[in-house]
Amino acid sequence: MDFAIPPATAALLDRARAFMRTHVLPVEPTVLARGVADCDDIVAGLRAAARAEGLWLPQMAKEEGGLGLSLLDHGLLSEVLGGSPLGHLACNCQAPDAGNMEILHRYASPAQRERWLEPLLRGDIRSCFAMTEPDTAGSNPTLLRCAARLDGDDYVLDGRKWFTTGADGAAFAVVMAVTDPAAEAHRRASMLIVPTDTPGFRRVRNVPIFGHAGAGWDSHAELEFTACRVPRDSLLGPAHGGFVIAQERLGPGRIHHCMRWLGICERALGLMAARAVARELAPGEHLGDKQIVQAWLAECRARIDAARLLVLRTAWLIDQHGFAAARDDISLIKFHVAEVLSEVLDRAIQVHGALGLTDDTVLAFFYTRERGARIYDGPDEVHKVAAARRILARHRPGRAG
Repeated sequence: MDFAIPPATAALLDRARAFMRTHVLPVEPTVLARGVADCDDIVAGLRAAARAEGLWLPQMAKEEGGLGLSLLDHGLLSEVLGGSPLGHLACNCQAPDAGNMEILHRYASPAQRERWLEPLLRGDIRSCFAMTEPDTAGSNPTLLRCAARLDGDDYVLDGRKWFTTGADGAAFAVVMAVTDPAAEAHRRASMLIVPTDTPGFRRVRNVPIFGHAGAGWDSHAELEFTACRVPRDSLLGPAHGGFVIAQERLGPGRIHHCMRWLGICERALGLMAARAVARELAPGEHLGDKQIVQAWLAECRARIDAARLLVLRTAWLIDQHGFAAARDDISLIKFHVAEVLSEVLDRAIQVHGALGLTDDTVLAFFYTRERGARIYDGPDEVHKVAAARRILARHRPGRAG
């Protein structure tokens, strides 16, 4: 691998860093104090600035108005944007909308593109992705119960979902529902586009996370579908192709997540170092003089850098050889970077002492919102087992190499 960053990418990253310093970080305290849902005016200003700086839709192809970046280049940019909770939102590449845009780009019919994808690309609406259910193991999506049965020219949905990010205020949901319960496990489900104003669609609540229910984009909702009827042409992609579409959505999404987490790690490490230098424990004695704090800083630096190399190698593999060639690596980065993120945030909070527990820094926001990194998109344990099984399979007797 060539570790040099191409000049065009380096220039893009410089613009992104300047954008974060000039536009995003100055308004971050206000938005986090008021809540994203109450700051539409500020978010709109950030989005206008992102367009002007050529940072809009970095995850999308140029024909969709995006930057047409490789996965590797997008990963590098995602790290920069990840330094603030608002970075990705400002550039319209925030989850879950980014993943929904990608699958709509590939699978939407012309009518679906006009009604849903194009407003999403413009930033006029938001969306959500409803897959996880409260009564079945999220680590095994073949157990999904939410069902959509055909009734004439309609699908009728019944069931429950939860941890549906950003459902509060979303215009539509992409819902993964069982459409053929008798089929083979990975052919049971389909994807359906369900407008949130459809009769029978109910947002039960925003699920409180560490005591914060959130609102708008910064929330995770519980949903209920009761005789929720949508036209047959609400089907996204092929019938019973839900698992294939979900995997196509999750593959690049894990690169996006991991690089965003590394951006959070860099922000936390910077805050930790600044606190260690500034905090005086006694006359002439600072936190940074303590060897244990020095060790934490060095360990965090090494682990962040190692994690970044692993993620960038994975992105490079996908760009060069496709997702199948990077299956092991995708599992490895998912649990490894999530664990590094948890450790770095924990160390940063510890160095800040009681201040780290408050909302006076961004650390508590990151800690409460991102602890789920080790659970969503497949818990750590599932990815470890999946990677281990493939490693063991290559070493079984009779297997060449």
